[in-house]
Amino acid sequence: MVSAGALRGHLVGSRLAGVVGTSREAGLRSYRAFAARDPRVLLGIDPGSGWGFGDVLAVMAERVGVPADPRCVTGPDVIDPALTLAGLDAFAGRLAEVVRRRGAVLIGTGHPHRLLGFYVRLADALSAGGCTVLTPAQGRCVDITTRFGLRTYNLGYVRGVGFVREGGGLRAGSTTGAHCHSPLPVRVALDAAAEAGGPLPQLVIGDHGWVCGAGQLGFEAVGLADTDDPAPFVGQAQGVVSAVVPVDDGVRGGHYLPLARYVLNRACLSQ
Repeated sequence: MVSAGALRGHLVGSRLAGVVGTSREAGLRSYRAFAARDPRVLLGIDPGSGWGFGDVLAVMAERVGVPADPRCVTGPDVIDPALTLAGLDAFAGRLAEVVRRRGAVLIGTGHPHRLLGFYVRLADALSAGGCTVLTPAQGRCVDITTRFGLRTYNLGYVRGVGFVREGGGLRAGSTTGAHCHSPLPVRVALDAAAEAGGPLPQLVIGDHGWVCGAGQLGFEAVGLADTDDPAPFVGQAQGVVSAVVPVDDGVRGGHYLPLARYVLNRACLSQ
């Protein structure tokens, strides 16, 4: 069992929250790109009207704890650990609800190198709790536009967690995945689930395009997001995303495991 006090110390000590590794410059650059409707930063969210740079900065200050002053332009960024803990509590509440209903869930990550272990533990616990962990469109090709041009990836799953691999040459079951912001993988997965006649997920869990793409399509979605990923927090402010945990998404994978234990304990899913 991980207490809130102990987890807060872990968050700050591992730089998951508090002063984090993501730079202020990267965050501000992303907020401006979101305001300019750059699809690489929207992650599948349609912000509609409004949401200029000042609006994005304000919501990130409120929901993440980054400095609200636009004149603060350099140095490391900051995540308020109290907001991280509140996000984890809300996240746990949605897990508890889907388990109560024995609902189907879809889990995916754009950060398989860092976050796969976190999501695998959630998938194992949800499955043990009676949920169906979906794996639609296994092996399906997904064409994604990157800064290097159009690239073909394959959608794969490891222990119930989806991510994309660069096309060709990787054996089935390989955990080697690609960093991906695109909402296309979750759209492909949801389309495949619908084409197969269901079930469709009652909850989508993930980050980047997985959570934003699913939420924009009307599925309940919860996830993690860094200070330079404003889309999930804007989506949450719009009511498109149910819960977002502000956390640095670039630290060592093992540092996220206490977060998984905390969430599962709060959701009464400890294994």
